[in-house]
Order: sequence, then structure tokens, then C-alpha cells
Amino acid sequence: MKNNYKTNPRILDLISGLKKQSREKQVPLWRDIATRLECPTRNYPEVNLSRINRYTKEKDLILVPGKVLGAGELNHQLTVAAMIFSGSAKNKITAAGGSCLTIEELMSKNPEGSRVRIIG
Repeated sequence: MKNNYKTNPRILDLISGLKKQSREKQVPLWRDIATRLECPTRNYPEVNLSRINRYTKEKDLILVPGKVLGAGELNHQLTVAAMIFSGSAKNKITAAGGSCLTIEELMSKNPEGSRVRIIG
């Protein structure tokens, strides 16, 4: 029989950390991401680099509450935070001069959530 609740300790810790940060800093962005991560894992968005490249500009800060896939090219430097990166996506982002972060790292570096764009 399948469980109807999350068992991955990383996701559980991340959701509770996001909610705590939202309450302490009064930042609705973190509450929104926590709500998105509470849905079933199969509903997490999978975003290709081609979509990220199309809707962003140089030096943007992007948050994907799911997985970043490596299909497509990236023509400018970005900072991308996500739950999971494919190997090719990580290589292409760093080759373009950007950086890859986990959502936990983004939350610690940018506690106010300023200038963050959500794609997914």
C-alpha cells in the first residue's frame, strides 16, 4: 500500500525551514515555495534550459521548485536554484558563467527573497 505522505527527510526539512523563514522574515515567497513542495513529487515541475533562457535576462536569480533539465542552450549568466539538477543542466549553467544552488542555499544567502523569479 502506498503512503499518502512525504517520507524524504530532505524535503520535509526544507518545507519546515521554508515555513519558518516565511514566519520570521515575513516573506510570502518562502511560504509559496513550501506550498508547492507539499504537493506530490510527481507534480513537481521539470523545466528545460531552453525555457529558462527564453524568459530570463543576464544576472537573473531563478528558482525552480522541481528539476532543471539540460535540453536547450543557455546564452547568459544566471544563478539557478532548484531541488534537483540533471548533470547536463549543471554543466551548461556553469559553462555559461552561472551558478547552481539548492533551495536551502538560496534561502540562507537571500533570506528576504529579493529579486527571485520563480519558473515552473
